Amino acid sequence: MQKKPVIGFIGMGLMGQPMSTRLVQAGYEVWVWNRSKEKLAPMLKAGAHGAAGIAELVTHADIIMLSLSNTDAVRSVVFDKDGVSHSGNKSKLLVDFSSIAPDATREMAAELMQQCAMSWIDAPVSGGVAGAEAGSLAIMAGGDEEKLESIRPVLSHLSQHITFMGPVSSGQVSKICNQMLVSCNVLVMAEALALAAKAGTNIEQIPVALKGGFADSIPLQLTGPRMAKGEFDEIKWHVDTLLKDLDMAEDLAGMMGSDTPMTKLACNLMQRYSDQGYGKKDPANLIRCYSDDKNNPPQT
Repeated sequence: MQKKPVIGFIGMGLMGQPMSTRLVQAGYEVWVWNRSKEKLAPMLKAGAHGAAGIAELVTHADIIMLSLSNTDAVRSVVFDKDGVSHSGNKSKLLVDFSSIAPDATREMAAELMQQCAMSWIDAPVSGGVAGAEAGSLAIMAGGDEEKLESIRPVLSHLSQHITFMGPVSSGQVSKICNQMLVSCNVLVMAEALALAAKAGTNIEQIPVALKGGFADSIPLQLTGPRMAKGEFDEIKWHVDTLLKDLDMAEDLAGMMGSDTPMTKLACNLMQRYSDQGYGKKDPANLIRCYSDDKNNPPQT
């Protein structure tokens, strides 16, 4: 029986913690590291090994996985002093679940290969915290297809839908397209539910009524009820995360000479709401921006 690869997981945020927990539960030896050490405690309790630094994690691991907030965070973890590149070698593989810029991904993948002959797979995910906890994330991957196939058994504990999209950075381009659709969806969902509430409709029934129709979507079924009921405190994702990805979409559109007017509008609106204090809040809060009472959800 072939020995399971050892996993190193860097980034214990909203997504990284449930993803790495699933790998521990699947019987993998998992080493974890996070810049804020207090976030390691739940993982150590779950059975993971805490690494004193990135170098120790890379030394132990065969597959190094990243789930980080942005491009700069990924670059720092990989290339700073004692980063992944200083301990990596051709027998190890980097898998980046973060949502970051495609052009930076290509550059960093080439630099990592040059420095230590280590391959890079960009594998951003969609499905949110609920998908991470259930192992039902969608993974869109770019890089070497053979290497992706070799780790599919590992990724199967995180996702039941893993798609090879093309060369390195293709996964990130696919995730940007995903976020363009999600962001426009959640924004129009907020204004539609607020409008229905003002018109006297029971908006808690909107997701129920639209289920299975052309207007249905996973965000509507997951976030719509929380908007309708005013359940704002639990953070499943952040407005600023959507804003970051919309900014990347606009950058990519500019590079490609592609017109994206809906995304531009969504980006401007999301920036406005972030500036109003919603940046670190769950997008369910966006319905408040269309309410007569900005501090409370519209009531029927």
